[in-house]
Amino acid sequence: MRISVTDNILSFLFFFSRKKKPPFPFNLQKRKRKKNNSRSDIHKTLPLYANSQDTENMLIMERLKSPPPLMIVSDLDHTMVDHQDHDNLSLLRFNSLWEEAYRRDSLLVFSTARSPILYKELRKEKPLLTPDIIITSIGTEIAFGNSMVPDHSWVETLNTHKWNQEIVLEETRKFPELTLQPKTEQRLHKVSFYIDEGKGEAVTKELSHLLEKRGLDVKIIHSWGMNLDVIPRGGGKGEALEYLLKKLKAEGMSPVNTLACGDSEHDAELFSIPDVHGVMVSNSQEELLKWHTENALNNSKLIHSSERCADGILQAIDYFKLGPTLSPRDASEFLNGKADIANPGQEVVRFYLFYERLRRGEIKKYETYIASFKESCDQDAVFFHPSGEEKSLREAIDELRKYNGDRSGKKFWVWVDQVLVIDNISGKCIVKFDKWEQCEDERKCCTTTVEFTSKGRGCLVWEQVKQIWSEESELNDENNCWII
Repeated sequence: MRISVTDNILSFLFFFSRKKKPPFPFNLQKRKRKKNNSRSDIHKTLPLYANSQDTENMLIMERLKSPPPLMIVSDLDHTMVDHQDHDNLSLLRFNSLWEEAYRRDSLLVFSTARSPILYKELRKEKPLLTPDIIITSIGTEIAFGNSMVPDHSWVETLNTHKWNQEIVLEETRKFPELTLQPKTEQRLHKVSFYIDEGKGEAVTKELSHLLEKRGLDVKIIHSWGMNLDVIPRGGGKGEALEYLLKKLKAEGMSPVNTLACGDSEHDAELFSIPDVHGVMVSNSQEELLKWHTENALNNSKLIHSSERCADGILQAIDYFKLGPTLSPRDASEFLNGKADIANPGQEVVRFYLFYERLRRGEIKKYETYIASFKESCDQDAVFFHPSGEEKSLREAIDELRKYNGDRSGKKFWVWVDQVLVIDNISGKCIVKFDKWEQCEDERKCCTTTVEFTSKGRGCLVWEQVKQIWSEESELNDENNCWII
């Protein structure tokens, strides 16, 4: 029997080369004031956009017959990521649901004020999934997939607006209240400053007048009481989302439903787009709630959740009836459950949720589950360890007994990312994903390929598991402790 892949799928497959070095840890709550940079140095750090893309980094969009049932567009800091949740419970809850129920046919988009550099640093700090699309620098940059392949059409769109970075730098020199932020935050269509406390309103008004007299049409964004950003009028989170929606529509692939998620006034633009559902998470800033009262109180497509961050996103999915909302991490019978239709995403999430809980010592009758997972494996199933060792998959699962509770009392998490079917032929299904595990501050990742065969309705048999170290993992002696 062949595993069915429904016609209602729009999947993005990315062929890419990974960067050689992982990003480094960085905790961003607010952009901190650092040493002033010379305005003449700003152009040395601007991203370069090639006229043609290297084929190794080309984005390949595989179009199937129908649009994605759901596209989530979420801010990161204090929306998808809860900086007060040091165990990342809400984020991990969202991750497992997305990979189990949505990854195969829906789209995940992150929209953040962070630059690409600071976004990569957040990925190192938090267990974030890889989005299909990433919007950075307050909506002035759009990129795709792991390699963050830039959308050159969006760059050209912003180039057509009344924007001149030299003029912005020239006029802002007249304001001693402004200090240039670090070079990493100066982008092709964004100039960022720190501003003295209490000066935001006056500087914004006067600077807007000066730039308008010079023929520019810009947005000046004052945030957190200490940051001031200047971007083209055509840029911004809302404009970037509208651009993506038009691009998908032109391909006949408009999402059936779009859910925008945010916590700050920056995100208000996302909630102003027609036919887009929206959620302001419970921990939203007062400025956003004030905007809602003044501008969108009667918008039935926008809610203020009672849950924080990623839990608020799940609450909105349920409120608008956009799809499943029970995370595998919250389903008491998830480890016992089987789908009516063969679902490789569910199978993978189910196994690694068991693996995490076993090592945390949270499963009392773990022997029953080990026996069940062994039964799910073919008698001749093989496991290829990233070290190169080859052994029976059933034997590898048997050996899990000795690791029961070895991570008890520690901050230990396991999550899977980008669970996608890459081949489905002759009754065999090949699934590829990144399997991550983190213990305290150390994290490791293996790119994992699993071969399944279908046996009866909703039943998948594990035939082979092969793992290789991801280039995002730093190899050391501790990697000898990798189990599966």
